Amino acid sequence: MVQEYRLLIGGEWTDSSTGETFDDLNPATLENLAVLQAGGREDVDRAVEAAKKGFKTWSETPAPKRAEVLFRAARILQERKEDLAVLMTQEMGKVLAETRGDVQEAIDITYYAAGEGRRMFGETTTSELKDKFCMTVLRPLGVVGLIAPWNFPIAIPAWKIMPALAAGNAIIFKPASDTPVLSIKLVEILAEAGLPPGVINLVTGSGGTVGKAIVQHPDIRGISFTGSLETGKWIMGECSKAMKRVSLELGGKNPVIVMDDADLDLALEGVLWGAFGTTGQRCTATSRVILHEKIRDEFTARLLAKTKILRVGDGLLPETDVGPVINKAQLEKIQRYVKIGEEEGATLLIGGKTIDPELSGLPGYFFEPTVFTDVKPDMRIAQEEIFGPVLSIITVSSFEEAIEVANNTQYGLSSAIYTENMVNAFKAIEKIEAGITYVNAPTIGAEVHLPFGGIKGTGNGFREAGTDAIREFTEVKAVYIDYSRKLQKAQIDTD
Repeated sequence: MVQEYRLLIGGEWTDSSTGETFDDLNPATLENLAVLQAGGREDVDRAVEAAKKGFKTWSETPAPKRAEVLFRAARILQERKEDLAVLMTQEMGKVLAETRGDVQEAIDITYYAAGEGRRMFGETTTSELKDKFCMTVLRPLGVVGLIAPWNFPIAIPAWKIMPALAAGNAIIFKPASDTPVLSIKLVEILAEAGLPPGVINLVTGSGGTVGKAIVQHPDIRGISFTGSLETGKWIMGECSKAMKRVSLELGGKNPVIVMDDADLDLALEGVLWGAFGTTGQRCTATSRVILHEKIRDEFTARLLAKTKILRVGDGLLPETDVGPVINKAQLEKIQRYVKIGEEEGATLLIGGKTIDPELSGLPGYFFEPTVFTDVKPDMRIAQEEIFGPVLSIITVSSFEEAIEVANNTQYGLSSAIYTENMVNAFKAIEKIEAGITYVNAPTIGAEVHLPFGGIKGTGNGFREAGTDAIREFTEVKAVYIDYSRKLQKAQIDTD
């Protein structure tokens, strides 16, 4: 029988107020994995009331004690890593090696956030007055709304949830409707680890209903969202009306520069992994490769040869290199962009088609790994986020032109350069407009102890992971302690 899942509100699994449900499909087989409750605004209201009660208990719990819950959760995640990875491949589609990495990332950030429970550093400084002590402390925001995407069904929710919990907040969590079961499993693990009722509340459902209700709820003090630029702009506008904290991570159009002095073997492997890992469904995916004209023909020929032998199929099969895309709508979107690229005058070297289920024996949402060349920097396929296995080759004649092309986009998330020239490597770090730059490595592969996020259209200044993760979910309070036993007036002349 298909498993049915309910909402988590105040520590109780409950039906939604709408009485409606939706299915969770395996994108490789189209098998129905689960039935989920479609929540509504009333459910968000109930969740917020439960979270307000949970916040009082949780925020008053010492941070090292909060951390103990996270440490226990991390150990449970470790124990169930393989089962969670298999479930993730079934629910999201990416190959098993990658889903194991997704779970490992959740383990890593959970341990990292737990460690922050004994840090939560403020600052101490001197006062301009005698017998006066000055410091800062970090305080939780309160009830926060976390809205996660489908492409990293445990890692990204963990990036948001664990620091928010370590900082003492209570949570209303909306997972992506394409991958809700992994999020439910994560929440179940937190409850098993000892998280008090009401501290995390989970409401499944559509972004247009549940997500909107979370963003607009007057008692939710902060929003953390990962998703599209258009939705992020709307969220920022809504949150500005109530002066809410809002943290946004909104995608990218990430370039890899391959210079004429690069190790081409290394660069080739990096471009393949960056472009076609997770079927191109990463905000950090390599969607543009900027080739120096001196190595363009050789690199393109080698890239083409390697792309031809990539094996597309069910991510549970060990021979599979590239899994399905997440759903039919995404499949159709990728196909539209291929048509746009051809109409703009780019040359389609390989791929460009959905894979026929009848001819291939693959019933799900599969798309051929696709490479365009003769791409101009201003073409739509070089400017807009496709979120699929589509790579654009752009040719340049100099390092300076490569930097100009790399920066010629509204996004600024990840970037990479392959070069043996140290000067160019450090110049790229300085000049590329991105929150992340890799040297001689692909655009994917972030580690949890470094901040993750971007600039320009990618984000609004906050970062996930690293020490910035705690800052995302806290306010800084300045504290003055005067032990002079008299009234002292700062900045007032006393002479």
